[in-house]
Amino acid sequence: MRHIFAEAKAQTTSPREDTFFALRDICKSYWAGEESVPVLHNISLTLERGEYLSVVGPSGSGKSTLMNIIGCLDTATSGEYLLNGREIGDRTEAELARIRNQEIGFIFQNSQLLPRLDAQKNVELPLVYRGVGRRERAERAREMLFRVGLEKRMHHYANQLSGGQQQRVAIARALVTNPTLLLADEPTGALDQKTGRQVMELFQELFDEGRTIIMITHDSSVARRAHRMVHIIDGVLTEGWEADGNA
Repeated sequence: MRHIFAEAKAQTTSPREDTFFALRDICKSYWAGEESVPVLHNISLTLERGEYLSVVGPSGSGKSTLMNIIGCLDTATSGEYLLNGREIGDRTEAELARIRNQEIGFIFQNSQLLPRLDAQKNVELPLVYRGVGRRERAERAREMLFRVGLEKRMHHYANQLSGGQQQRVAIARALVTNPTLLLADEPTGALDQKTGRQVMELFQELFDEGRTIIMITHDSSVARRAHRMVHIIDGVLTEGWEADGNA
């Protein structure tokens, strides 16, 4: 994976590079007519490079709003967000789009593969948006599909893949840009129990390789697969106990 490693080494440093990930007093409110409705209340959270964290909470707890802020899909009403030593909250929409493409790998509950593209072309998509040339895109996509065990499914379309295989393609797509952070939203929510376990085993392998992962879930048994857990209820985040990583 020479291209990926070379790219990682080329990343510039920052005067706040000692802080990998931090949320400090994050609040988020939405307007409902003339009324401001608070959703997140003074969320503070720090993460070291190479950690595997789960954020667990029931529906309506605020975890999706929190995920959107971490993933630069939304911005906080107040507070500070640092990623890879850089302040995120005051960026323009164009800058947030660049951060999403270069710093964050997204894995959603439904794999969100484009049905008219085969597995390889789906994995190539983030590189297309980055302007990487065709030959290099193809090589890097193939490397990632090998990594997730789908070397024999590269030219299969979504309807030719099982749910677990589709999610592995989504993981390969998230990895292909060598992101600073992997952000997974209910990654096993659409899978049967056996397939879900297989996907979680892949997350464990990625963690063992040194990847930094935040997993959002409502399922405490899935959350315990991580190595640290926090809870969110009614927009308030509390530190959980250390997860066992072997559930």
